[in-house]
Amino acid sequence: MDEVITVADATAGTGTTSSSSSSSSPIPTNLPLISAFLACAIAQFLKLFTTWYKEKRWDSKRMLDSGGMPSSHSATVTALAVAVALQYGTSGPVFAIAVVLACVVMYDASGVRLHAGRQAELLNQIVCELPQEHPLSNVRPLRDSLGHTPLQVVAGALLGCVVAYLTTGSN
Repeated sequence: MDEVITVADATAGTGTTSSSSSSSSPIPTNLPLISAFLACAIAQFLKLFTTWYKEKRWDSKRMLDSGGMPSSHSATVTALAVAVALQYGTSGPVFAIAVVLACVVMYDASGVRLHAGRQAELLNQIVCELPQEHPLSNVRPLRDSLGHTPLQVVAGALLGCVVAYLTTGSN
């Protein structure tokens, strides 16, 4: 006698069923994904105001740039990890993947990318001091707002936690 296992049976056995999968909505909802994108969008929007506060000028380009306060990278991955924890719990592999991803992204934002931005700033200064006849004197400046300070990373992470809590709590 052949036994037939359905997708519902296989999913029920893993303990990772989603309450949103049984809803009657024709549009599937993925709350961790929505939380992550919403946190990213809010962080990028907030950069308008933090730039104005710091530099006393409005710069709409900051909404598309990396770097600055708060870290949208940190907000995104933290919202993802917290939303996964709130929806599926912390004992599954999905949460483990989300946490490791968040740690790598936040470490990179405050470490490697921050130092690369500082090096770009220094290289831009050196190029500006070159004589006009030097072949590199007309090179386009390097982008120097690549990374985040630890405070910017923490602010982004806190924003991500709040967004994930509000997004998954409203379900």
